[in-house]
Amino acid sequence: MATTSPELLKKAIDTIRFLAVDAVENANSGHPGMPMGAAPMAHVLWTRHLRFNPKDPRWPNRDRFVLSAGHGSMLIYALLHLAGFDVTLDDLKKFRQLHSKTPGHPEFRDTPGVEATTGPLGQGISNAVGIALSQKMLAARVGDDLIDNYVYGICSDGDLMEGVSSEASSIAGHLGLGNLIFLYDDNRVSLAGPTEITFTEDRLERYRAYGWHTAQVDDGNDTEAIDRAIREAKQETRRPSLIAVRTVIGYGSPNKANTFEAHGSPLGKDEVKLTKQKLGWPVEPTFLVPDDVRALWAGRVEELKKVYDSWQQKLAQWRKDPAHARLWDQYANREVPRDLPEQLAKVVASTTAPEATRKVSQAVLQAAAEVVPSLVGGSADLDPSTFTYLKGRGDVKRDGYGARNVHFGVREHGMGAIVNGFAYDGFFIPYGATFLLFSDYMRPPIRLAALSKLQSLFVYTHDSIFLGEDGPTHQPIEQLAALRAIPNIQVWRPGDPLEVAATWAAALERKDGPTVLVFTRQKLPPLQRATPGDIRKVLRGAYTLVESDGDPELVIVATGSELPASQEALKFLDAGLRARTRLVAMPCVERFLQWTGEEQRKLIPHDTRTRLVAVEAAGGLDWYRIIGDGLMVGIDRFGASAPEKALADAYGMTPQKIAGRIGKWMAEGARTNTKG
Repeated sequence: MATTSPELLKKAIDTIRFLAVDAVENANSGHPGMPMGAAPMAHVLWTRHLRFNPKDPRWPNRDRFVLSAGHGSMLIYALLHLAGFDVTLDDLKKFRQLHSKTPGHPEFRDTPGVEATTGPLGQGISNAVGIALSQKMLAARVGDDLIDNYVYGICSDGDLMEGVSSEASSIAGHLGLGNLIFLYDDNRVSLAGPTEITFTEDRLERYRAYGWHTAQVDDGNDTEAIDRAIREAKQETRRPSLIAVRTVIGYGSPNKANTFEAHGSPLGKDEVKLTKQKLGWPVEPTFLVPDDVRALWAGRVEELKKVYDSWQQKLAQWRKDPAHARLWDQYANREVPRDLPEQLAKVVASTTAPEATRKVSQAVLQAAAEVVPSLVGGSADLDPSTFTYLKGRGDVKRDGYGARNVHFGVREHGMGAIVNGFAYDGFFIPYGATFLLFSDYMRPPIRLAALSKLQSLFVYTHDSIFLGEDGPTHQPIEQLAALRAIPNIQVWRPGDPLEVAATWAAALERKDGPTVLVFTRQKLPPLQRATPGDIRKVLRGAYTLVESDGDPELVIVATGSELPASQEALKFLDAGLRARTRLVAMPCVERFLQWTGEEQRKLIPHDTRTRLVAVEAAGGLDWYRIIGDGLMVGIDRFGASAPEKALADAYGMTPQKIAGRIGKWMAEGARTNTKG
């Protein structure tokens, strides 16, 4: 980019500052201080280094920019507006308003140019690790002539305080992600006060220990020093980089600069006026973008268009080889065979002996990896237990990005955020695996995956108290209900091999949200099906496993390990009650709830003649939306350390005891002639 005069450079930086100040003031809500202090580093990064195209925001070889300090969202909105993305001045004026492109924190899909939904601190920098690893792995497959970009970001003190950033940063250093460069907004002020009251370790020394290149810029307004630090970081091809830039939060505000008062509240009209006067900026009009600043940005966009056009020509030439074109499409589209469900069903067609669903999942996963090249992932140091290792696919490591198994270590939270980073990037279908109990460690990224409509796969084994002797610290009770409570998530808990195949097919085909796959540690007896199982019916989330002779008087709904137990329990129900009983398998509650009301009531009637029961070895509060005031056969207390059979007996989950609980409830209802 052509040399910018000091006067124009200051004007361009102040434009960013006051677009943020005016938007926050106009909304009477927001965080003005961070954009005011970070504007110089953001300007340098975007006008001298960042590679982008506002007309093609998802250009594959663009540089990525992740604002991990998402509370400073007006910084990125101002940058996107100036850079020509579809973010208008009117959009800036609608900051934090309903249905605007400028929500309080950046949201993926809502705003062109936003790479990740950030705001919950630590998530953005951790997502960026996943994005950077995704790009390294893509380059290993298509060549670094096509993919040679950087992943940049700005993080805050709060980001570095959060444990998830430590987990992800450790992995980034271990894997040598030299394409990852973060600017640390070192303003030493958090929302409640100066950081010295809680945060005094040497952050750069910590990151050096992680294996990062680090640098310090002592003056956040020294644009040349910032530029040099970024250039040096780009030369560090084998290490990620963290550049600490000493900034002043609320820079220019006479009374609020360098205080927490500039962090999370508007400056106030009087202080805005004083700040503009101090920095030599017109008090009116608000949302001012001087013509020469617009011309400066337009020049940068035009300069980058040449880079974009050159890359498109390179891609077109490369794609002339049909094998290359096919390879690119497999990743760019995350292609899945149309008959994937049928292919996976064949894998389990001959399975007749008792088997743990985690073990069946292992076989299905290998077959899926064979036909879905974009499927990659790993576990939180639990491959021998989750059975999620892709055999013969190699281990991702420093200088070995062509493999498909990612070893996350004992870092469940970081794993979830990195998986989301892959999904944001959009070239791989990523999964991460651990025990169901430890989904609690991962809830923030699971929720963000649902919010951002990411194709993130979260694989959990050891799904109930029946994992046995490890005891209540590892035995989930409330986790299924907690996960099902998250909007836009699909939780699959299969009870036999065919349902396992459907679970993986559903996860790999679903593009608009995350899937949770839940498998057993213990072996399950095979289900008895009157007719051959139809995987397409299973994919609907619920189906009749055992039909009644005529309209049902009793409907039992079960999932997972309780499905074969419930089928066996039918033999022990008191024949004297003469109840016509239908057994419904419901591997995915969320898919069932997408049915029309008429379809739902046809499978599970809600009338005075039909009594409803749900059976699941969990807390079960969520089941009342399915069974109304029916009976929940579940577990409402913590587990215990014992063999699985002893636990089943003690907690009333054997076929005989399930039948006994249902029979007693039915008999009580018959005596009182009431439902429930």
